[in-house]
This record gives sequence, structure tokens and C-alpha cells, in this order.
Amino acid sequence: MLTRPDNDNDREVRSRARAIRDAGGVAEALAKGTVPKLIETTLSEALVLGLLKQGLRKYFAIFGHGSTDLGNVLRIYEEEGATRTINCRNEVEMAHAATALRWQYGELSAVITSIGPGAMQAFAGSLAAASNGVGVYHIYGDETTFGEGYNMQQVPKEEQGAFGRMTAILGGSYVLHTPEAIRDALRRGALAVNHPYRAGPFYLLLPLNTQPARLTVNLAGLPAQPALAKMAPADDAALDDAVAMIARANKIVIKAGGGTRGHDAALRHLAEASGAVVALSPGSTGVLPDAHLQNMHVGGSKGSISGNYAMAEAELLIAIGTRAVCQADCSGIGYKNAQAVININGDLADALHYNNSLALTGDIGVIAERLAEKLKALDAKKNKGIWLAACAAKKAEWTAYKKQRFECPPLHDDVWCKPVLAQPAAIKAVADFARSIGAAKFFDAGDVQANGFQIVEDDRSGDTYTESGASYMGFATSALLAAALAERPRYSIAFTGDGSFMMNPQILIDAVEHKVRGMIVIFDNRRMAAISGLQLAQYGIEFKTNDRVAVDYVQMASSVSGVLAVSGGDSAGSLRAALNAAYSHDGLSVVHVPVYAGADERGGLGAFGQWNVGNWCEDVQDAWTRQDL
Repeated sequence: MLTRPDNDNDREVRSRARAIRDAGGVAEALAKGTVPKLIETTLSEALVLGLLKQGLRKYFAIFGHGSTDLGNVLRIYEEEGATRTINCRNEVEMAHAATALRWQYGELSAVITSIGPGAMQAFAGSLAAASNGVGVYHIYGDETTFGEGYNMQQVPKEEQGAFGRMTAILGGSYVLHTPEAIRDALRRGALAVNHPYRAGPFYLLLPLNTQPARLTVNLAGLPAQPALAKMAPADDAALDDAVAMIARANKIVIKAGGGTRGHDAALRHLAEASGAVVALSPGSTGVLPDAHLQNMHVGGSKGSISGNYAMAEAELLIAIGTRAVCQADCSGIGYKNAQAVININGDLADALHYNNSLALTGDIGVIAERLAEKLKALDAKKNKGIWLAACAAKKAEWTAYKKQRFECPPLHDDVWCKPVLAQPAAIKAVADFARSIGAAKFFDAGDVQANGFQIVEDDRSGDTYTESGASYMGFATSALLAAALAERPRYSIAFTGDGSFMMNPQILIDAVEHKVRGMIVIFDNRRMAAISGLQLAQYGIEFKTNDRVAVDYVQMASSVSGVLAVSGGDSAGSLRAALNAAYSHDGLSVVHVPVYAGADERGGLGAFGQWNVGNWCEDVQDAWTRQDL
């Protein structure tokens, strides 16, 4: 590798980077005495050292004039093997990739941008991390502290710290106006990105002139990644109250929110010991095996026949790890017959969202297992037989309903001027293929996502990632880039619509540059079908949700050297053949699938709940006003 000659400062940085690499970390180098406790360095290196001490050694970056000094430090640390940085082509894309790296692989990373537009783009992309409770560091360049006049690309306003105020709204934020504040900034950041119940992005704003500023750093005083013990109720009083409520009730539904991901065993033990059925959220598919008799599938504004039945008919709600988002609880009116709530959550506000709640705050797995043990000893499920049978009948109805759509033959489409696959049938074929090869599935926003969480049949959490918190178009394709920095990358398939794909096609280049092996499947109906469907359901006519521009996505993707693009054709057989061909490619592959959009109800899976939008608002709000929960 060609590098410019080091100056004295760079040689000191390189020596520290080499010592940390050889020792295996900052704390280990301190213990061995290969780096001193007190060092004189720049804020840029102090930040890299502080993040290394927290276990962060991976960066997604688009460098600009607002990050040149930080970039130089990372160059040296990468040359010495202490950190890894990959350069990206779009700030939103790399924000999503960093989110996916933490969400899918559990690996902490940071996003680096310049000042101004780049930071604004990354900030917008961080909404996905904030909405889904995923901890990621965001490091942006910021205006200089001397106030010598506007810096290029800063917010042009006669006020101080505009970016710091904006970022503080969405997550934790710290403007490093004073370099010596690095210890406090990193302590706050460590808690924000590693919070056990409400993690999210943390924003570090680095003024252009403080990055190269020198300071004395106590490496031993920099905070490490926090090790937090699991919390649960201190005594059994509240648990015993919950057990009594469960034993008395005849009809119980567990609403498994996104917080239940990773607590599969505990959730199953609680469901089986209580005799409750489980309604999933869009982001919690797989926490209970798909075929389990008590799995009623997704419930909510889109929902399912069985999931929404269980929610509407239950007398007792056990809400677990859910923040009661409108799509998951039908804008607050999904539990029409529930008289009381047991809410298991680490966050106090979420645990007390509903009235008549017994809040069990703390670690979901610990609390669920303690409840299950008590319920099993009491045989609390003995009076739930009629309820379970009624729910099983609704699940059979839902299964038959889905089967009809999965087996639907190609339908004639007016845009494609020929018969093409209906979207449920096409998504099911790709989801089955993903299961057969052990691939993870990422779903993009829109109609693909809405149908996708009704279709997937997972048996464990972590096989599907549905970014339903922000529903950020372009998330799924961008998420594939996480594999470039993952220690053990997993083959993943991005399920995306034509609209979402065009929001972030940069993955075509970045995946090749960084040797990502994965697949993008574009379900192309030449429209925003989720919104078209909503317009038709509410007002009987669609408006400005499609266009007349034909795009050859196979040719477009094929123009990027290293990408294999194939047509999925117009039948289930041709689609399976295309998927096999794409999977055999050692790199990024793209499969284009024309899908039906029209009046035939088999073209989608339908909706089974209520939602406070459009001309439905009056009815939903009236129902909410009259509901006691």
C-alpha cells in the first residue's frame, strides 16, 4: 500500500495503533504497558481510542472537508490493522448498513460524514435505528468554534449549535466544542447505544477546528462498554398478582412486540404455561415457531384473520416488549374486549401505556421465565381449552386464505400487458427459497413489506428483518452492505419494490466494491401499491401513485461490473430457476420480478384491522375515546 511519509505526530499515532492491535485492545495494551496511561494527542485520535475501548473498530464513512483530520487517523489505524473503514456512496445507505450490522450481527459501528448535507442525509437515515431501538454511533463534522464566519455547508443561521439541537431531538447528542469533554461524551454515548431497553443512535458533533486540537488523554479514564445486569421485580408480589390474573382469565392474548426478539424460548414457555395465544408484531416474526398451535400470526392494522381475532376477543392482554405502535395495536383499539393488561417491558412509559395495567418492568426473558414457572405449577392453562380451539379454527381459516393466494395463477396486468405473478405468490416463492438456503430476509417499506410480514413462516427470531418502525424505503437493499464488515456474514436477500429500490441503488456499486455476497429481489408493479390500495379503500380512486416510465432493471443492474442480474419471468417455475441462478453467483445478484397490481383481490393479502388515517379517522378516534384501556 502506497502511503505518504509520516510526520512525527503520525509516527506516534501509528505506534499506538500497532500496540493496540498487538495487544487486542486499549485495556489490554494498558495492562501490558505497551501504551502509557496519559498521552498527548488530537481529539480525533482520542475519539478513535475511546471507541476502541468500547469495542468499536468498524466505520462506514463518506469523508469530506468536515472530517479530514479524523479520516487521517483512521487511515493510520487501518494500515496497522486496528480498525476497519469502508467508504460508501450515499449517507442514507451507510446509516442503514450500520443499523443492520448491529441489528443482524450485534456488532457496534460508527457512521462518519462531513458537515452539512452529508450529515443531514445520515441523520435522516438514522431514523431507522431510532425507530427500531438499534444503537449506532453517528459522527458528523460541525461548524468551527471560533465563530470566524459561516463555514461552508453549515446551517446558515445566526445561532450556535444548530446540528447539535437537531440531533438531540432524535437521540443522544454531544457537540465536542471542548476536546477535553471527550470522556463525558463517550460515557453518554456508551449508555445510549448499549441501552438494554431503549437503545438508539448517538450523535457526536466534531467542529472542524477541534478535531486536530491537542489535549492530554487518560486512556484508563475513558469509559468501556457498560456491562449491565439483568433487572426484574425484586420480590414475587407483582408476579403473583399477574399469575392470579392469568389463572382467572379464560381468553388471553400475548402481544409479542419487537422487544421479544431473542427471547424465543422464554416467550414459548410463557405461552404454553399460561394457555395464551400469541399475536405477533411485524418485527417479531419467528419468536414463536410458525406452526406452533398458539401462534396466531401478525395482528394489527394490516394483521391477519387469526391474529386480529385473538386481539379483538381476548379478555386479558399480556403485552411484551411492545411500544403500542399504531400498526401493531390498530391505533389503540385492537383489544376491544380486554379488561386488563399485564405489561412486561423495560421502559416505564411503554409498560404503562395502557390503563388497568400491571407493569412488570425489567428483562423480558427473566420475567417471562419466572411467570412460566409459577403458572406451570398452578396448571393455569386448564380453563383455556375453548379459547384455544376457537383460535385454532381462525388460524386454519387464515392458512386456507393464504394458500388460495399463494397458489394463484399469473393474473393479467394492464401495465405489463400480460399475465404476471401476484405479489403474495411471488413473495412466498422467494421466502421459501430463502428458508431452503438458510438466508436472512430483509423487507423494504411499502406493499412488499406489508405483504411480507403476513407471509413469512419463521421458526426463530433473526431470520426476518422488517424495518416497520420507520418504514424507510431503501433500507433492505442498503442493509446488505452490513455483510462487508460483519465477522461472520450471512447470506441475505433483500425483498424490495421498484420504488424502494430506486431510493438507494448505490448498493449495486458498494456491494461489488466491498465484496458482498447477497441477493436483491425487485418486485416490480410500476406503482406505490400500498398507497394505491389505501387510496382505493378510502376514496375509491387512486391518485399520483404510479408513472408511465418503463425501467429495464436487469439491464440497469447488469451495467455494473460484478453484478449478476436476471429476470424472474412470469411464473413460479421461472422465478425458482432465476433464484437458483442468482444464488450461484459469487457476489451481488439481482432478480427482477414483474408483479400484478389491479382489482383482483388475489393480488394482495388484505388488511384486517383499523388505522387512524384518512377518512377512517373519525370512526377509529370515536372507538378509542370509548375504550377504557
